Amino acid sequence: MTRPPRLAVVYDDGAVSPGELGVGLAGTADAVFLVPDSPHVAAMRPVLRQLGAVHGLTGDAARDAALVRRLAPDAITTFSELMIRTTAALAEAAQLPYHRPATALLLTDKTLQRAALRRAGVDDVRHASLASPADWPAALAAVGLPAVVKPVRGAGSRHTHPVYEEERAARLVAEVFAGLPDAPPGVPRLVVEELLTGRPSGPLGDYVSVESLCGADGVAHLAVSGKLPLVRPFREPGRYWPHHLAPAEERAVLDLVTRALGALGVRHGLTHTEVKLTPAGPRIIEVNGRLGGHVNGLARTACGVDLVRAAALHALGRHPGVGRLRPGRVHFQHNGLAPTEPCRLLGVHGAARVRARDGVSGYRVFARVGQRLPGGVMTRELDVVWGVADDHDAMVRLIRGALGELSYEFGFADGPRTVAAADCGAWQDGAARPPYDAPAGRRDADARDDVTPR
Repeated sequence: MTRPPRLAVVYDDGAVSPGELGVGLAGTADAVFLVPDSPHVAAMRPVLRQLGAVHGLTGDAARDAALVRRLAPDAITTFSELMIRTTAALAEAAQLPYHRPATALLLTDKTLQRAALRRAGVDDVRHASLASPADWPAALAAVGLPAVVKPVRGAGSRHTHPVYEEERAARLVAEVFAGLPDAPPGVPRLVVEELLTGRPSGPLGDYVSVESLCGADGVAHLAVSGKLPLVRPFREPGRYWPHHLAPAEERAVLDLVTRALGALGVRHGLTHTEVKLTPAGPRIIEVNGRLGGHVNGLARTACGVDLVRAAALHALGRHPGVGRLRPGRVHFQHNGLAPTEPCRLLGVHGAARVRARDGVSGYRVFARVGQRLPGGVMTRELDVVWGVADDHDAMVRLIRGALGELSYEFGFADGPRTVAAADCGAWQDGAARPPYDAPAGRRDADARDDVTPR
């Protein structure tokens, strides 16, 4: 009797939760989880053990490669940005299809990625790398202002800042370097890129993302996600299907993504590419070698398609049976974002009223009451509200109405403060007042629908 196929999933914090893995992998293969020694893995290990065998990675390339060869999986994949390079090395050692190590490097090093796209004539965003603050003057001369400063490796807008003034930029670069992990001398840790200016997009975001499936038959674009307006500086509050682009602009976006994937040598698996919509046409923000965050949940609610399952089947050499995903109505997810100032979450008010609104399919709080929120510019989600509307205008009205029901109570260093949800997500009134500087909002008359300590 032959054994079922075995799929090795290299797991750490990333775009897919253990629960989504359990649902998506069910019935496709026996899962084997390869995990590093990280705080996230330590917290998730009991859940992973219910889904399959769990094996620790040592970080020693030879020992980890020997482990994979001993386990003899039929395929390997990851949904974690942190583990793409590791997965590529293990796949090469076990002679399994995945991104080649050279491609994995381009997908996870923003400086090398920009250089490869420029050499191929795909996109020519000005950029320069910095190994230390001393490299800033040369980077400034090469890129100019305004610009964006961000880590060479990273996700979720961690340590990502716009810079407009030379004096402030030099101080900011020094501050960001102080918060980055150490690296050998001369190894770039920051990249400076020209700031791409989006075209006017009304109440919607001026960028999109594209989910693509790459294989022997070429590139198949599964979906284009529209985006809600960024929260300063570059934090993402939500997404929706289908997108709002005119057919000609959609074709230009997909052509650009196809050429970018080719320039980076992507030949296998799901990818997530972010594209800025500028007055001169679409420009690449970045290409990621894995499924986009929250996209699987959107695919399941909007189209009844599980992209974790599709990725597993594709890795196993089977046809995933997924085509273009474009629902007939507009499905959305909106995330409230944690303050950039350190604080503690004391309560969430209005949850029951949000859930009761027409068009809202669900509301879930991610952060725990009492949890300390570290601040900073990384996209750190407090909650998610999701639902469906007849068109994009109706979606905007629906989200705004839902946010009007919701508020958060934070404990800051100077005392507690209640903040309207509208000031923590899309369409916050940044011109009128800084984020999280809102006056105290009303307290709910009926506390039964609050998420607060008793």
